[in-house]
Amino acid sequence: MKIKLESTFGERNYKGTNERGQTVQFSGNKEAVSPMETVLMAAAACSSIDVDLILKKMRQDFVGLEVLADAERAEDETPAVFKKIHLHYIIKGRNLKEDKVRKAVEMSIETYCSVSKMLEKTAELTHSFEIVEAE
Repeated sequence: MKIKLESTFGERNYKGTNERGQTVQFSGNKEAVSPMETVLMAAAACSSIDVDLILKKMRQDFVGLEVLADAERAEDETPAVFKKIHLHYIIKGRNLKEDKVRKAVEMSIETYCSVSKMLEKTAELTHSFEIVEAE
């Protein structure tokens, strides 16, 4: 995996580009997503991809999901790493089985999601979910 990061507009603003030419804007002054927000988004995205794949393999009528992430960082420490992260999944589908949704979320967080596996080295990771019936 290779990326390129370059300064762009204004002070402490950057553009990251991956090998496929896709870009993300970053900022250290609130003009774009911060690097730590990006890490939190990456944890939610990584796990969401897993949950999506697992539920489909379980033959669940999965329609989509939303993840609400809440994190606490170390206070008065440098670096200010994440100490607590909670991911709340809102899983949408038709006649989803609660036990299968629970298993999919747990399998992602505990086994498959590379980002959460890295973050668990410094942060307490917790999760919850709710099921929303799709039309």
